[in-house]
Amino acid sequence: MDAPLIDPFQRAISYLRVSVTDRCDFRCVYCMAENMQFLPKKELLTLEELDRMSSAFIRLGVRKLRITGGEPLVRRDILTYFLAMSRHLDSGALDELTITTNGSQLHRFADDLAAIGIRRINVSLDTLDEEKFARVTRWGRLPQVLKGIDAAQKAGIRVKINTVALKGFNEDELFDLQAWCAARDMDLTFIEVMPMGDLGNEDRVGQYWSLKDLRRQLAERFTLTDLAERSGGPARYVRLEESGQKIGFITPLTHNFCESCNRVRLTCTGELFMCLGQEDQADLRQPLRAHPGDDAPLEAAIRGAISRKPKGHDFDYSRSEAGGQMSRHMSHTGG
Repeated sequence: MDAPLIDPFQRAISYLRVSVTDRCDFRCVYCMAENMQFLPKKELLTLEELDRMSSAFIRLGVRKLRITGGEPLVRRDILTYFLAMSRHLDSGALDELTITTNGSQLHRFADDLAAIGIRRINVSLDTLDEEKFARVTRWGRLPQVLKGIDAAQKAGIRVKINTVALKGFNEDELFDLQAWCAARDMDLTFIEVMPMGDLGNEDRVGQYWSLKDLRRQLAERFTLTDLAERSGGPARYVRLEESGQKIGFITPLTHNFCESCNRVRLTCTGELFMCLGQEDQADLRQPLRAHPGDDAPLEAAIRGAISRKPKGHDFDYSRSEAGGQMSRHMSHTGG
């Protein structure tokens, strides 16, 4: 049982993304419906179960743990879980514990997160225009997020901004976002919008802004140098030579990043998705709850799931509709 987690394509699984809640205080148009029906509490893993589940993955070779949601910082008593995970940082079993957040609660938690051992976080931010921010998040307030970023930086946490590239929405802010991040010494990663969730009135094909085009625009103003470094995730990076700034590109559509995929996603209900863009999943909650004093069945279930990890996803916008559409919302799988 000490063998590392290796999938059928000889990729070592060392990165686990854990969604701790499906709830969020925003309703971003590409992530969830405005009137979401959230899961009943009894279906969610308790904080103690999240600890046990995460620790099992760490024993099996996971070195990086990213906590997501929904919005992870709206989960009641979430610091208890972060504190529990910090013991794996202290022991050296875990290289990194980090978070993806919308930033709304950072002003409350930044100091505690830094004290626990979180050194960097990703903040999702698609626009610096207050009115547009309210529109894309539906419920969000930009000043609250900026206050949170200030608090995180003051606490010594390295902040990276994640921006979903949305055609007709933030195309005109490309250089404003780049300059704002550079002035604050923050890296910036752009993400192509993915066909996830019940689209409703949201036109994913119409929203899609190819990062090939975005990169071309950057190259007209800056000298771009490709970087070999990877942060453990799907982003590819360049350096803007004139500013020294690092810009990332997550391109599930224009450049499939599956060949080096080292990650799986655990939902807040204990479902393990081996691929963001496939529906196959494994129920890990059942062996966890059925054997409260024995992790062997859980570890066997994890290994069985990894043995089914597919080669890649099927996202495609080359036609007039979104190919590879996933019915579940991004907030369910974990952002």
